[in-house]
Amino acid sequence: KLRKGISFKTDSEWQTEMEEAFIYDDTPDQATATLEIKQDMESSTPMERLLCGDVGFGKTEVAVRVAFKAVLSGYQVAVVVPTTLLAEQHYNVFRERLAQFPIRLAMLSRFRTNAEIKNDLAKIKEGKVDIVIGTHRILSKDVEFHRIGLLIIDEEHRFGVRHKDRIRQIKSNIDTLYMSATPIPRTMNMVISKLKSMSLIQTSPKARLPIRTVIVPFDTEVIKDAIMREYDRGGQVFFVHNRVETIQTIYHQLHTLLPNLRMAVAHGQLPEKQLEKIMTEFSEHKYDVLIATTIIESGIDIPNANTILVNRSDMFGMAQLYQIRGRVGRSNKRAYAYLMIPNNLTDDARKRLETLTEYESLGAGYQIAMRDLEIRGAGTLLGTKQSGTIASIGFNFYNRLLDQAVNNIMSANPEGMWHSEEEADELLKIELGTDFFFPPEYITNEKQKLQIYRRMIDFTAGEQFDDLVEELTDRYGALPETAKNVIDYFRLRMTAKNIGLKTFMILSQKMFLEYDVKSLPDRDTLPAIIAFSEVPVSFNATSGLKITFEFSPEMAADKRGKIDFALKLIDFLVGLGKSQSVGNDA
Repeated sequence: KLRKGISFKTDSEWQTEMEEAFIYDDTPDQATATLEIKQDMESSTPMERLLCGDVGFGKTEVAVRVAFKAVLSGYQVAVVVPTTLLAEQHYNVFRERLAQFPIRLAMLSRFRTNAEIKNDLAKIKEGKVDIVIGTHRILSKDVEFHRIGLLIIDEEHRFGVRHKDRIRQIKSNIDTLYMSATPIPRTMNMVISKLKSMSLIQTSPKARLPIRTVIVPFDTEVIKDAIMREYDRGGQVFFVHNRVETIQTIYHQLHTLLPNLRMAVAHGQLPEKQLEKIMTEFSEHKYDVLIATTIIESGIDIPNANTILVNRSDMFGMAQLYQIRGRVGRSNKRAYAYLMIPNNLTDDARKRLETLTEYESLGAGYQIAMRDLEIRGAGTLLGTKQSGTIASIGFNFYNRLLDQAVNNIMSANPEGMWHSEEEADELLKIELGTDFFFPPEYITNEKQKLQIYRRMIDFTAGEQFDDLVEELTDRYGALPETAKNVIDYFRLRMTAKNIGLKTFMILSQKMFLEYDVKSLPDRDTLPAIIAFSEVPVSFNATSGLKITFEFSPEMAADKRGKIDFALKLIDFLVGLGKSQSVGNDA
């Protein structure tokens, strides 16, 4: 947010001409997403945007348009994809869409020879290549760009944290577009935390039908029936088995079961040319069944393949299963996905699979990603762990801390480029002078205990605390003293914050509260406090306003009495503030 980014030029005639050459009509979401990304590119802040859209909903077309915009502004573009097959497909799409313009493309992947890659690397460094499409190879240290301005990461959920850190090292202030049908929890968390912007493509192309998803046990009759049903209507079938060591065994099993069908095996350990040949022949319908590992997960577009069977589907992540399922249903025919499971399923695996059958409507990738965030946790923001512990402090409180940290940095920026619209909230300091916690024998479940703490942090009215006391008494029995203190602590915290206090402390012999200099009370407050208080009061107004209450020896020994007095005082101040504001309005 603090860095100065690139301001790309506004759309030119060539840009309009290229976009109008698209053979399909834009869906409303596609048009909106393109506009949002272009606006980000034209601003001077580096873009960090996630484009979330289902498989086959037109994300690649949006990528082609914004890449073209960057090139017309005089910058190079890097398109990073997770697999060689997807790199090949994107290269062909980009080349076809930009054929009538003098745009120079290069592809870096293992489908290219060393001599071709060496030649391309020299051209990229000299600026003689405009758009580079490639796998993780783009992230190698020998790839040097002449003037890179835009980075597009397709299937961003397939890249690990270290890859993304390497991507940032390429250039820290360039615009970045992440594309995914099902972003990983960490990315969704960054979107919800407002660290990334998001564009959603949820409108499906015309005549597209949802994929019918069923969970079945591994059964030869079910497999035979599913494959033959697709074969009889002239279609093709994917069979996903993600173990290279045993994939030939599956091939022989299926071949014995259906001897008349043409079958092929594809996996990442095959030589490049052989793999490329098999995929091309399958797309030309020279095979009826393709038995493959997850190498087919990303970007393979074969409209005639409309049934997919996934063996041991419990071993896959939710985003991965969603991507694999998206290999079918890319035409106007009804598609079927069979998720095959063993007898003993874990709870998490069951939740993942049930989510996929629940969200089988078109454009459900975003909901699935949100559900994944709930099941797996959000991931640590700055570390390398994918599963994090944000849940333990609560998402709202976490976001508040994050906002505060960002605002602190922005308001302290010496160059004065940014100023936070509102000052960062001061952290209120509160002391009760006694213990406050939920004893383990009162609430035994740690998770439930954390949830109650989290709820109290977000309370905004005293009635919510009264309702909580009722609920706790009903669920766990009468509140012990330390549990009452917890609720009083959070009640004091909420109210003290609302009236602008900076400190509220109950000590052994005295109690004092301090108003922040930015929220000093009305001048009638001090006489009203003196009249209200049953103990001696003194004031110090040298910086802000500090009010001290002196306790008698009897009261000093009564911890509960001191807390009750504090609660009465704070309620009195709230009432006083309301009456003063009504008087001022009058």
